[in-house]
Amino acid sequence: MLHSQPIRKVVILGGGTAGWISAALLKKLLGEAVAIELVESETIGTVGVGEATIPPIQVLNSVLGINEAEFLRETKATIKLAIRFENWKQQGHQYYHSFGAIGKSMAFCHFHHLLKRAGGLNDESQLWQYDLNYLCAEAGKFAKIKTKDPIIDMPYAYHFDAGLYAQYLRKFSEKLGVVRTEGLVEQVVQCQQSGNIQALVLKSGQKVTGDLFIDCSGFKGLLIQDTLRTGYEDWSHWLQCDSALAVPSERHEKTAPYTRSIAHSAGWQWRIPLQHRNGNGLVYSSSHYSAQEAADVLMSNLDTKPLADPKLIRFQTGRRYQQWHKNVIAVGLASGFLEPLESTSIHLIQSAVVRLVHLFPHQGITTDIVDEYNKQSKVEFEQIRDFLILHYHVTERTDSQFWRDMRAMEIPDSLRHKIALFQENGRLFRDQNDLFLENSWLQVMVGQGIIPKDYHPTANSMSLEYIEETLKKIKAIKADPVSKLPSHDEFLAHYCQLGK
Repeated sequence: MLHSQPIRKVVILGGGTAGWISAALLKKLLGEAVAIELVESETIGTVGVGEATIPPIQVLNSVLGINEAEFLRETKATIKLAIRFENWKQQGHQYYHSFGAIGKSMAFCHFHHLLKRAGGLNDESQLWQYDLNYLCAEAGKFAKIKTKDPIIDMPYAYHFDAGLYAQYLRKFSEKLGVVRTEGLVEQVVQCQQSGNIQALVLKSGQKVTGDLFIDCSGFKGLLIQDTLRTGYEDWSHWLQCDSALAVPSERHEKTAPYTRSIAHSAGWQWRIPLQHRNGNGLVYSSSHYSAQEAADVLMSNLDTKPLADPKLIRFQTGRRYQQWHKNVIAVGLASGFLEPLESTSIHLIQSAVVRLVHLFPHQGITTDIVDEYNKQSKVEFEQIRDFLILHYHVTERTDSQFWRDMRAMEIPDSLRHKIALFQENGRLFRDQNDLFLENSWLQVMVGQGIIPKDYHPTANSMSLEYIEETLKKIKAIKADPVSKLPSHDEFLAHYCQLGK
């Protein structure tokens, strides 16, 4: 038993998105069984650039009982249907990774096998003509479609101001009974026998005691690393970008319902539309760009007027060897870092807290609980890591040393295996609990230039004429709603007024 006493009090170190998601979800789900105190200081800034999300955030907000219209208003949020990748396969090329289901799969036969047999994958752009999310993203349209027909389902996520989201969750959490304590940590008190954290001593002299500590102190990892020396698994040999510049700019006249990811010669730029401004940034390799070169690339590629000077963020891609060590759980940047190429940062916070709820050690912390938590965390990080590497490694770009390095690098066996299966005849298998479904892997593989040599033999069970007629019908069904939908901006203007 690592901590034999029942867990009566959880202490969260650090606010921001990680701290307040942790506080809100734990208090909402555990109620009066556990007291929660969050320690943060107004003098410590947060990274605060995680403005794009993926659909599981709707589950988080739903569990918390958050009203969507109010949430959109309070966080200046917009709708996200997809990410548009520009210049990744080659300069001037673009493709989408949308949240929608492309086409309609048959029993034992994914849709792309039918498309391949009919010759549609030979022109890769055809793939997205069967995706409602893509069609609406291109048209700038959105509405909450209510239908029992899954073929015209349109999954979505959000872009929002991460700082406003943290403030929103703080109010929510405090109403539930979470105690917020202002202060800087001066000393961490450990048990001499076990090494467990017993208390945080603040500069004011106040002592905050607890049974379980959640480290949301950012890259520093004050508890998980500075105190417990847990160690870090470095993945920068695969994901070589180690720096980012972030800058807000004025909003567009029209608000696109998708994130833009624009590849440059040594990294990539994000453009995220919010109701009140745009979020912009450049993720880059400091081995290939100087700080000034990076700033020049970012600022010369803004499409609206900047509202501040660029903010520099340094990072090391990888993860803590143990994200739960002794009686400390690292959440958010303290647990590791995967660049925001696929908007997974906030999801990793959410999944870490959900995992803790499932394994909550209310009678005491055992080795089995900690081991299971760490096993699941490790697999999740590795699966996302592989998906990110795919974008960099499978490219036709040779115009810079950065891209030549990406093409030539050795990749994890797990990713090499997945690529080989798809190249042979389009086989896609979702690993257990992989965040990204087959549809996501399909879009990025095809978008980056991997076209399978063959298709699955089940596609031969239907005549070519039947397949072609089926494809024609599916394309028409997917396209039909688009002209009838309001623009993204019209939707936001109307929906955000609801419930006022």
